[in-house]
Amino acid sequence: MPTPPRPGFLDQLGLVVPVIQAPMAGVATPALAAAVCAAGALGSIGLGASDPAGARRLIAGVRQATDRPFNVNVFVHAPPIRDPQREAGWLAHLAPHFEAFGAVPPASLQPLFGTFDDQMLAVLVDTAPAVVSFHFGLPDRERVAALRDVGALLLATVTNVSEGLAARRAGIDAIVAQGIEAGGHRGVVDPTAPDAGLSTSVLTRLLVTEVDLPVIAAGGIMDGAGVAAALDLGAVAAQLGTAFIACHESAADAAYRAALLDRDRARTVLTTAISGRPARCLVNRMTELGRELGDVARPDFPVAYDAARMLHTVASARGEFGYAAHWAGQGAPLARSLPAGDLVGLLVEEQRAAGRLRA
Repeated sequence: MPTPPRPGFLDQLGLVVPVIQAPMAGVATPALAAAVCAAGALGSIGLGASDPAGARRLIAGVRQATDRPFNVNVFVHAPPIRDPQREAGWLAHLAPHFEAFGAVPPASLQPLFGTFDDQMLAVLVDTAPAVVSFHFGLPDRERVAALRDVGALLLATVTNVSEGLAARRAGIDAIVAQGIEAGGHRGVVDPTAPDAGLSTSVLTRLLVTEVDLPVIAAGGIMDGAGVAAALDLGAVAAQLGTAFIACHESAADAAYRAALLDRDRARTVLTTAISGRPARCLVNRMTELGRELGDVARPDFPVAYDAARMLHTVASARGEFGYAAHWAGQGAPLARSLPAGDLVGLLVEEQRAAGRLRA
């Protein structure tokens, strides 16, 4: 018999569909999050690449479009260690690629965004979203308490059992089991430490067995059958990111959508070349450049992102979109292009077909 989900988690949010749309900073829009919420699942927006003013605007945008609960996600990474020599060396390796498009590399780099600080906390306390999720680490107990005081349900990405246990000790309400198949950045706390690279299914079972928290499976899940499989493993819900990138309401540009929907070419690879941290991306010129450069030291996250962003800007101005951060999970060939609400409805029908939901 399938393992039943733990009672209470979905009920707290009034969800009728055990699906969470991943935050996808820069791609998830208020319209996308609202459409997912309207369909009975949990919509999300990512604040990792936003400053406090931008975060406030995004939250207000979702609130204007829906009165349903939604999730906001913040990055909890260590501040970058600046190393001018390492940053200059990285730019020197990128210089031929800038020059190929008639440009010169920048003289210096800057972090494009910060970590979860007091200003961002103030925005979240003031706006009081129903769900706040954390990536790259955990906030301290004072910040956890401040968010709990305004009624937020707290989620955190984990990639192994030790991180799951740490999340429980920190007062997190539910954990997102991010398998190695997942698109975007690995949620590991220390990107220099060994990563076991656990699959979504193995990690989900380990966390369900060893950590006394509701588990949300994430990574490689693209359809209702995948959601049903996650629930059978004991997860209370599944988080899908890549599945929503090609939805009509996402901010993905035409080149991103075309690359994702080209089933013959939608291969993915983990790379540190774009941001300085391991992240899964569609194979393109930037990921190949990272492979060619091998062990050449990258600037710290998110400083490295500045170099990739500028290279993409000059290349795309000449019609070359292969240096973009086209984040995607291993299930990319299963991507579909349709309105987000229709996708959630289709996920429900596919779960029924898999025998997980009653008609």
